[in-house]
Amino acid sequence: MILPYKGQHPKIDETAYISSDVVITGDVTIGAYSSVWFKTVIRGDVSPTIIGDNVNIQDQSMLHQSPNTPLILEDGVTVGHQVLLHSCHIKKNALIGMGATILDDVEIGENAFIGAGSLVPPGKKIPANTLAFGRPAKVVRELTDEDYQEMDRIRQTYVDKGQVYKEIEEEN
Repeated sequence: MILPYKGQHPKIDETAYISSDVVITGDVTIGAYSSVWFKTVIRGDVSPTIIGDNVNIQDQSMLHQSPNTPLILEDGVTVGHQVLLHSCHIKKNALIGMGATILDDVEIGENAFIGAGSLVPPGKKIPANTLAFGRPAKVVRELTDEDYQEMDRIRQTYVDKGQVYKEIEEEN
């Protein structure tokens, strides 16, 4: 379900895959080859949500904002299953693990990895190229070449899979 809110209509690139059971409302922009998976909710009814190219937002995730604090996902971001993102800035090629919660004014650095189930409290800055984990999340180590390869594999899998599902839904 894609709905306007107070005259703001979601802007979704024609190449993006949006599952038919997703809710997207208001001031939301979604870039090329991005994908939004089953039962996800993206509400742009408080501040803008800007989602770049090749981003995947996996099943049952929730994206929202606080007043005057947009939610920004730069190109290549992976958002795992059941993630809560609220008025944060996720930089290029970062990965947010399953069940993580990322709160207001958080900045996740480029290529950073937030471990599954982590809580990143308001205002926290996670440096680029690091793994952060825990409740509250703390940096535990620098990422390895193997980590980057796995993050790239996941991102590309979702770009490819999104296009397959897009064709299936268009046929049905």
